[in-house]
Amino acid sequence: MPPPGGRLGPGYLTDEEKMNKPKVTKELMKRIFSYLKPYWKQFALVLTAILFSAIMTLLPSVITGKIIDDGLIARNMKALIKFILISFSVTVGANLIGILESYLNTWIAQHITYDMRNTMYKHLQKMSQRFFTTNNQGDIITRMTSDISGVQQIITTTLSNIISNVITLVVAMIVMFRENWILAIVGIAIIPLFVIPTRTAGKNRWKITKDSQACNDEINGILNETLSVSGQLLVKLFGMEEKEYDKYVSVNKRMINLNIKESMAGRWFRMVLSSFTNIGPMLIYLVGGIIMMKYDDSVTVGEITVLVALLGKMYGPVNQLLNIQVDWIRSMAMFTRIFEYYDMPVEIDSPPDAITPDSASGEVQFNNVCFHYDPERQILKNISFSLEKGKCIAIVGPSGSGKSTLINLIPRLYDVKDGEVLFDGVDVRKLDLAFLRENIGIVSQETYLFNGSIRENLLYAKPDATETELINACKQANIFEFIEKQESGLDTLVGNRGLKLSGGEKQRISIARILLKDPALMIFDEATSALDSISEQKIQDAIEPLIQSRTSILIAHRLSTILAADEILVIKDGEIVEKGSHDTLVKLGGVYTQLYETQFSKANNSAEENKFEYTEGEG
Repeated sequence: MPPPGGRLGPGYLTDEEKMNKPKVTKELMKRIFSYLKPYWKQFALVLTAILFSAIMTLLPSVITGKIIDDGLIARNMKALIKFILISFSVTVGANLIGILESYLNTWIAQHITYDMRNTMYKHLQKMSQRFFTTNNQGDIITRMTSDISGVQQIITTTLSNIISNVITLVVAMIVMFRENWILAIVGIAIIPLFVIPTRTAGKNRWKITKDSQACNDEINGILNETLSVSGQLLVKLFGMEEKEYDKYVSVNKRMINLNIKESMAGRWFRMVLSSFTNIGPMLIYLVGGIIMMKYDDSVTVGEITVLVALLGKMYGPVNQLLNIQVDWIRSMAMFTRIFEYYDMPVEIDSPPDAITPDSASGEVQFNNVCFHYDPERQILKNISFSLEKGKCIAIVGPSGSGKSTLINLIPRLYDVKDGEVLFDGVDVRKLDLAFLRENIGIVSQETYLFNGSIRENLLYAKPDATETELINACKQANIFEFIEKQESGLDTLVGNRGLKLSGGEKQRISIARILLKDPALMIFDEATSALDSISEQKIQDAIEPLIQSRTSILIAHRLSTILAADEILVIKDGEIVEKGSHDTLVKLGGVYTQLYETQFSKANNSAEENKFEYTEGEG
């Protein structure tokens, strides 16, 4: 198991990352850098700042030679003070440029992530319901947050480090060769030796870290299992305290040993690296001394010191560039994951020549509609029916027969596979999507309320609604009496997903919200199935007047609701098997009769009895 964050030591990738290495193509790089294009001026400033910062960071090393030769050895106090002041000024200037570079980097990164988040959110809003039901919600949120946030790290760290380290190395090498090409070659020759300890230490720490994480996971598993309420109860009832303690001690001991190994592995690595770091300067001193003493007395102590200092400046960039491949691959993988979502086609959208009528009556017609999520399992088969303006249709059937899927096709949460769904005589796929959904209101079994006040949830349907409109909608939904009793009234907070309210209260607020929307077609999808009889009755009292005055579709298990419909459709296994009035269908002795005898009749009688008992108790 990889440690938190997926990092497994310097210069190494996880097994998953190795398997899913992205293919870096010209098109991918072009697409990545297209996000920098709007900010090319700021990026040019960053490159300029990095160049100047690299030069100014190396200058004090060069000036050190002057301090030694022209100041100390020449015993010239004026020159000594001058070069010290110049070195100090250059160092301060380099730091100031570094601050400017950091600010510009962060500014560019923040604006790019801002653009990418907006693009992603807009794209996700256009995705069909299928996308959200088939994809893991956690993965969607991760792409939207962590992956895009990682882009900032790429720009401010990975990209900046690559450019900065390359420029530093190039500038340092140029200066070294200008000072003394022989000593420059001697110093640079030692750099390849850094690869050996870096790679070896990386492999060792990778293995130890993997073992440590596995051990840590085992410890967490023991703690979660044995220190939870249920786990502790089980341990006590079976008298397993000593055994669980021994198990914990054993794993804990193994963890301690691994931590010691990991710590010592780092020590050995630093020791070897330190040795190699010191070899370079020693060789330059040795070779420089030989040249100065035997072959060329023009070579000065200051010149040798400059080369030693410049070599030291090269070690850090070399080490970072050795391991930059890992960050680079992770960066490319992150962009690839983001682009995967960007490239997902929008399945359901308004056509280019979308029709937007002036008004809607809510008439619905299904013509031989077929639908499936999986081609091998048909959900709806040749569904045909009509709903006229001002009429009400009830849809009933066994659980899993396709009732909810059917109504989801009307606002195009999904699109039909065959046949057509007409809204006011026009195929829903030809209508403007915003117009279509604006004229359809659905009250579902699982009501969703945002974490805010009742008022805010109601205004979601109509942001400019007046106080009078809010109160009237609440009265029609049979929820105003409850709101009046609350200390904050309409400003009462409902909690996350409405958890501070009962199921019935949430449903009635949902109905009030739909009433504010004032759609041409109202759909009630088993709006009372998960409620107690008292809450159910209050919602029924709110629904029944609505279906008398509006075009509506009901999916219900309550007989009184079904009786209020103008027509009843009976669906079984994705097909309409019966159609007609209640009396007609009961006499048929088919599916509806079975539902009536096993579900509708009992549900209705139970509700009436509970209502009577409740009334008696209150009296």
